[in-house]
Amino acid sequence: MSSAAAAVPGPGRTKAFLRLVMIEHSVFALPFAYIAALTAMFQLDRNIHWGKLLLVTVAMVGLRTFAMACNRIIDRELDARNPRTANRELVTGAVSVRSAWTGALIAVVVFLGAAAALNPLCLALAPIAVVPMVVYPYGKRFTNFPHAILGLAQAMGPVGAWLAITGEWSWDAVILGLAVGIWIGGFDLIFGSQDVDADRAHGVKSVPARFGVPAALYGARACHAVTTALLVWYALATGAGVFFWAGLVVVAVAFLYEHTIVKPHDLSRLDRAFFSTNGFIGIALFVCALLDLLVRGLTV
Repeated sequence: MSSAAAAVPGPGRTKAFLRLVMIEHSVFALPFAYIAALTAMFQLDRNIHWGKLLLVTVAMVGLRTFAMACNRIIDRELDARNPRTANRELVTGAVSVRSAWTGALIAVVVFLGAAAALNPLCLALAPIAVVPMVVYPYGKRFTNFPHAILGLAQAMGPVGAWLAITGEWSWDAVILGLAVGIWIGGFDLIFGSQDVDADRAHGVKSVPARFGVPAALYGARACHAVTTALLVWYALATGAGVFFWAGLVVVAVAFLYEHTIVKPHDLSRLDRAFFSTNGFIGIALFVCALLDLLVRGLTV
């Protein structure tokens, strides 16, 4: 094979990169960006602006892909020492570091391009959104609370989506952003609990490693209680209708279920709590929010 041919990513390499960045996990934050964007459209002129919604999608996926690629690149040596992560693509060689950096750079260019196409304010603020994405993987090296950095990074999604539609700051979007950030920071506490032994052995900092799994799970419960309160505040602030309130009931029940199946000394169902339940929460609330906006007059 010629060097030129080898430089061109094939389908297998592309699939490996998509596995590396876990593209399917966009389901966690993307629904909340849609809620913010559609609510902003409802308040603006009650019409769905499909072009802007597409650009919001491209921006969100681009930034998240960049963040995950950076995370995997920066953490590849730590991943190699942890039995749970030792099969990740950069550890096994399924994806080279050079390819990962190439994918990350393409993703951030896509993000910046989408931000520029939306409005000047989005482009001006875009670099600020990039910073916590890079800082987060380093966070576990200098603070016991890297989950808070992740939460901050994720909180920017709804705020950015609202700005994308209106070009103006919104405190309603900040409320929703805080709800999302604290929600994701909370379930990161749960997710990090499975790596306590490896983290302590290799000096990786986290709430579970420093304070123990029970403390981390109690912290996650507190985060999700605050998330629920913030979502109630958002509903009141935006004059949400019955379908959105029904969605909040679904979210509250899902939180209760999540914290029922994960115990300090039994993490066997952690994947169900982390992936299935949290993915369901985002999609369920988005569907309810969309129905609510349509019933109240949002025009497709």
